[in-house]
Amino acid sequence: MRKKARFSSLPTASGTIARAAYARALEARLEVEPLLNCSNLTPQQIKNSQVRLPVKNQIKFLDVVADKLPDPFLGIHLAENVELREMGLVYYVIASSKTLGDALMRLARYSGLTNEGVCITCHEGKDITVKFEYVGVSRLSDRHQIECFVVILLRLCRLLTGLSLSPTGVKLAHRRTELPTEIRKVFGCKVTFGSGVDEVIYPQRAIGMATVNPDSYLNSLLVRYCEEALSKRRVQSGVWRSRVENAIVPLLPHGQAKIGEIAKTLGVSRRTLARLLASEGCTFSGILEALRLDLAKSYLREQNLPNSEVAWLLGFGEVSAFSHACKRWSGKTPKQLRQHP
Repeated sequence: MRKKARFSSLPTASGTIARAAYARALEARLEVEPLLNCSNLTPQQIKNSQVRLPVKNQIKFLDVVADKLPDPFLGIHLAENVELREMGLVYYVIASSKTLGDALMRLARYSGLTNEGVCITCHEGKDITVKFEYVGVSRLSDRHQIECFVVILLRLCRLLTGLSLSPTGVKLAHRRTELPTEIRKVFGCKVTFGSGVDEVIYPQRAIGMATVNPDSYLNSLLVRYCEEALSKRRVQSGVWRSRVENAIVPLLPHGQAKIGEIAKTLGVSRRTLARLLASEGCTFSGILEALRLDLAKSYLREQNLPNSEVAWLLGFGEVSAFSHACKRWSGKTPKQLRQHP
């Protein structure tokens, strides 16, 4: 008899961020049920803190709430106020670590218990680089969840050390043309958008900084609990569509987003990639077209980003070609998409 899968094939999250967005929407007296419906979430899911939520649904919900408020920096604002202890076991194993370096390594190893759709790695070299990589979900559609993660990381590092510690740099894959002064103060460093990676960089000296409340006995106990929880949760390798989308985005402006190049990036042959996508009911050309439309809508939200640059970012040699594509995709001109994305 074929064994039944123990876990869903979709990456899930604890839902803390989505529930914080839900609370913010209620405070603003928005009609939340339609927002939940278009995000494939239910009131029962959002109200029960013990229920895990699909990561892609959380990303969608953050996006629609941000648009309705409107708050273009919703993820950052949520991160500034979320109760860090709601991270549960992961928070306490981090907080009881002896040094900031230990805490960051624990965060990297156990963050999947909180959100399976994001893999965190911590690399120590000339600097300390904390990198976020999306797994099994598309990175292109998100800006609020990733910005929330980054600001939560900054808060954690400041809380653990008791210092007003700021990174030397933050790089984010999505595009923004400017940051208000109050948002720049949150980061405390230069933020580079459209970099192709999502990472936070700290100086090497930060690795040995002592934490304010280390507890080696508690930490040892919590590590065992985390390892047990980790062994019971299947880590997602990611569906091929999302892997292709995430590989396409950085190659678009350079005109290299071709199936052969993407297949090479993903370590498979062109024929194998086409077969894998067909098994998921999609094609490379279909993914590329849908991706360009989604990115176009995202880029056109930035009022200071001219159509010529948007066209380049999407891999079009001429603005006229971009305009024709917009009409083909959505029946709207770039100007109309800016007004009604």
